[in-house]
Amino acid sequence: MTILSYLKALNRAIAAEMERDPAVCVFGEDVRVAVSNVTTGLHKKFGPERVIDMPISEQAFTSFATGAALAGQRPLIEFQIPALLFLAFEQIANQAHKFSLMTGGQAHVPVTYLLPSSGSRGGWAGQHSDHPYSLFAHVGIKTVVPATPADAYGLLASAIRDDDPVVVFAPAGAVGVRADVDLAALAPIPLGVGRVHRPGEDVTVVAVGHLVHDALAVAEELAGTVSVEVFDPRTLHPFDWAGLAASLERTGRLVVVDDSNRSCGMAGEILASAAEGMRLIAPPRRVTRPDGAVLPFARELDLALQPSRAQIRAAIEDVAKLAHT
Repeated sequence: MTILSYLKALNRAIAAEMERDPAVCVFGEDVRVAVSNVTTGLHKKFGPERVIDMPISEQAFTSFATGAALAGQRPLIEFQIPALLFLAFEQIANQAHKFSLMTGGQAHVPVTYLLPSSGSRGGWAGQHSDHPYSLFAHVGIKTVVPATPADAYGLLASAIRDDDPVVVFAPAGAVGVRADVDLAALAPIPLGVGRVHRPGEDVTVVAVGHLVHDALAVAEELAGTVSVEVFDPRTLHPFDWAGLAASLERTGRLVVVDDSNRSCGMAGEILASAAEGMRLIAPPRRVTRPDGAVLPFARELDLALQPSRAQIRAAIEDVAKLAHT
C-alpha cells in the first residue's frame, strides 16, 4: 500500500490515459507549469503538442476542444476557477453536449472538463467559490464529484475514456485528502455507480464530494446511538438511483448533504426522487448552503454559509427522532 494524495491521483490518471491513448491531450491556462499541481510533469513527458497552454479565453479554448474532439482527439480541459464554467456553459451545454444527440450518434465529443479545487478555498471570495455541479446534471451532462483519491483516479480515467462530454469537479475540501492505496489496483470506475462508505441501519446520509468525509466523521461520533449509512453517489448524472433505493430499504430515513445552494440543487432532487418512489418512514432532511448564497472573503462568514458537521449531526438526530414519533 502507498499513501496517495487526491491531487496526485488526478495527475496519475491523466498521465496513464495519455500513455494509453495518444489522442488524449491537455488544454488550459498554465498547464505546462502545472500551476494547480494537477498537470505536474505532463509537459516534460508528453511534449508541447499534447500539453498546450491556452490564451486567457475560456470560451475560445472550450470551443476549440469541441472541434478537436470532433476531429478525433480526446481533450481534457483544466479550469482554474469553477465560475469560469459560467463563461463556457453555452459551449459545453448547448454545443458539445448536443452534437451526439442531434446527429443520431454519428458525432462524438469526448471532452473532459476538470475543475481542481472546486468550491470554497479560504479567502477566494464570491467569484471563485461556486460549486455549480447541479447545473450540468440538470441539462443531462455526465457530472462527476469524487471524494477519495482512488475514486478521483478511477472516475477521471472513465471520464477521459467516455465518448460524451464529462465534467469532473474535484472539491477543494477533498484535494488535500491522502489515503493508503494499492497503486496496482487503481482502475477506471464506471460512471453512475455509487459507493457505500459505511453501512448502517438507521439513517442513510447521501453526501456529495468532500462532504463524504464530514458525514463519516459524524457517523463515527453517533455510532453509539444512531447507525448511519454513508452513501456517496460519486456521479450526479447519471445518478445511482438503484443504489440509493437499496440503502433506503435498509434504513428508511434520509439526510442529503450537498455543498451547493438550496434552491434547485442536487439535494432537493435527491429528496424528491426518494419521496416519489423509495422507502421512507420519516420526512427527509437536507443540509446545504442557504438560498442564493455567495461566499464572502471573510473566512468565518465563508464557513458559516457551508454545510457543517454540526448541521449534519442535527439533521441525522432529527430524522432518527422523527422515525420514532
